[in-house]
Amino acid sequence: MPSLSHPSNWRATDLQQDQSWILSIDEQTRQEMIKTVVAVADPSKTLFDYRREDFIWPRANVFLRAALQEVKNRRGIALIKGLPRANLTAHQFEILTWGLGLHAGVPRPQGKKTQYISAVRDAGVSYRTGTGRGYSSNADLDFHTDSSDIVFLSCFNKAVSGGKTIVSSSMAGHDVMVREYPEQAKWLYEPIAFSRQGEQSPDEGPFVMQPVFSVQNDKWFGRWNWNRVRSAQKIEGAPQLSAEHHAALVQFDRVMRRPDIAFEMWLEPGDLQIINSHVTLHSRTEFTDHDDPDQKRLLYRLWIAPPDSEPLPACWRDLYRSCEPGTVRGGIRGFKHDAQCAEFEARQASACGMQPYKL
Repeated sequence: MPSLSHPSNWRATDLQQDQSWILSIDEQTRQEMIKTVVAVADPSKTLFDYRREDFIWPRANVFLRAALQEVKNRRGIALIKGLPRANLTAHQFEILTWGLGLHAGVPRPQGKKTQYISAVRDAGVSYRTGTGRGYSSNADLDFHTDSSDIVFLSCFNKAVSGGKTIVSSSMAGHDVMVREYPEQAKWLYEPIAFSRQGEQSPDEGPFVMQPVFSVQNDKWFGRWNWNRVRSAQKIEGAPQLSAEHHAALVQFDRVMRRPDIAFEMWLEPGDLQIINSHVTLHSRTEFTDHDDPDQKRLLYRLWIAPPDSEPLPACWRDLYRSCEPGTVRGGIRGFKHDAQCAEFEARQASACGMQPYKL
């Protein structure tokens, strides 16, 4: 198992010393975005009522394309700063995030309610349960990857304290494991059960089998979520981890938390973080929120299937439903994926020049 040579194989000091992955929007671009969003945002509309062509912002798309290039082909992470948060309501900021997503690919559903954008805030959910989701809690989160090729996370409000974002290169974790724990590294190429957290649709099982590390056409992929692995061990019929396999997973998670691997950052109001799930893990520290509901920590999360995606390893099919490049794949279909969802996905896929979702 050789070291992985790729810009996505970075250490924390790399992101600190070379900040070309951070893009700051200028005032003209902000005004372009404000004008468009104020004109089109309508609380009576559903997300599916908006079209890609509703968001005409040539200046903003320059920043978006540059960020996506960084995410897909270089470090696997980008940060766009300066979205017009102060000039927009929370709903308008959500529609702004949605509009950016429509220019990046096809948004994917994210849970049992089949929501296509998630408000990341403390809704009193317990994270450490078989159905818990971290985005609805204020808990310290495990390092994990989301169930989509690309993740958007836009910040509207910060917490009173805490809520720091942490990102790590899963490639860097791979290389540490290969170099320092070579026997344990081998276990990370063996499949394990990941729980669906009770959000599976009727044609899906309660867990999926995937390794932490996979390779397809000489391209490397990583997936990790300690909480879902632990939850899967409690599901009837899920393969149980051997002591050796469990020890390797524990060691990998420790590696991902090392100060030289994990990069800590604060997402400020108006920031948009974009991540490539296949090469980047992310986490968040516990936070204390505001008492005023209008000031509570609030971010918007969007999962995207981009039109120029790579082929996925065959073992990802159960989770993503498609491994073919350029297809509408990934997400959590949940309990309400209906004809309207299918119609939206087909329309957006056509707008992006992509193959439609396979039912």
